[in-house]
Amino acid sequence: MSDSPAPLADPHIVFDPSEGRRDIVVLGSTGSIGTQAIDLVLRNPGRFRVTALSAAGGRVDLLAEQAHRLRVRAVAVARENAVPALRDALRARYGTGEPLPEILAGPEAATQLAASECHTVLNGITGSIGLAPTLAALEAGRTLALANKESLIVGGPLVKALAKPGQIIPVDSEHAALFQALAAGTRADVRKLVVTASGGPFRGRTRAELSRVTPEDALAHPTWAMGPVITVNSATLVNKGLEVIEAHLLYDIPFERIEVVVHPQSYVHSMVEFTDGSTLAQATPPDMRGPIAIGIGWPERVPEAAPAFDWSTASTWEFFPLDEEAFPSVALARQVGERGGTAPAVFNAANEECVDAFLAGRLPFNGIMDTVTAVVGEHGTPGRGTSLTVTDVLEAETWARARARELAVLEEKATAEARA
Repeated sequence: MSDSPAPLADPHIVFDPSEGRRDIVVLGSTGSIGTQAIDLVLRNPGRFRVTALSAAGGRVDLLAEQAHRLRVRAVAVARENAVPALRDALRARYGTGEPLPEILAGPEAATQLAASECHTVLNGITGSIGLAPTLAALEAGRTLALANKESLIVGGPLVKALAKPGQIIPVDSEHAALFQALAAGTRADVRKLVVTASGGPFRGRTRAELSRVTPEDALAHPTWAMGPVITVNSATLVNKGLEVIEAHLLYDIPFERIEVVVHPQSYVHSMVEFTDGSTLAQATPPDMRGPIAIGIGWPERVPEAAPAFDWSTASTWEFFPLDEEAFPSVALARQVGERGGTAPAVFNAANEECVDAFLAGRLPFNGIMDTVTAVVGEHGTPGRGTSLTVTDVLEAETWARARARELAVLEEKATAEARA
């Protein structure tokens, strides 16, 4: 292991340590990660200052409120048609004569902010559209607090070519847990990584039983409150498949030494098993403010970032093996991760299309992974390895989305005919 490349996320390396208060750019500020990050910043004004915000543009009132409370220098929206409403919302909050923040708009707006002057960029954007901002932040030399796992999944070689050792601090609860546990030893000491999964709302159900679940069932996650796509990914365990690929890329650990176990309570966020037989687990009550604090504050810890356990209260922690027959997504993710190139981008894009079709009632639950598997199987791996380009990724995603939609339509027709 000593001859392998340095991991992207290394708790032993602190990239560009700050002095005093850190300036932070928050991408995806109106989403779950963004709103919790802003709460953390507002509770720690002596440690952090947010200088710019970006959002898709669907919640301009919230974005304007955030901008005003934080007194940011710039705000960005991906939807250009949201600018008039955003400007009105900002004017309603700023006093007469008080200058408004600069407004950026369009698909490249978040990327512009990611390259702007700051200490840390928190990428909380959902989906592979977060790739360009991730690359921009790394190229500009910023510390990247990465919650947008998709940018690493679809553009792994591109990210690895730009990132300096330790420049990425993961914000996913599982990868923040691995990050902290890995601080206890060297890579040569690591036997395997153990990524925990809550099991989602369908833990213990068979594939046959899963054929009857509804979107409402899938959105009722027992532990976490998340957006609809991420919640469905938790129900299919696609999120765990993506996290296995992400762990491989972040920590440079082979796929065969990354294990997934089901832990319904979501107290242990992941574990590292060392060669001496010891296992270190990182545990907190389910709350994303802890991983966010690690992402923007490391190597310092932020006091009272999130609740701690009451160890005087009895509790039970359970662990179960993964049922790969009912939930084949993790095994498929390993395959596409090992293939590399554009295969992970195809996997991710096809899944996003299939989740949309499922939520719209056009695809059954099991049809999500059946369709993703078919799309992955039809696709080759152009742009493999270091020759991968952003164009390769975008073309692969475009093809995968179109093919997934075609197969979903065929599935919908077949289902309708069977019912007739």
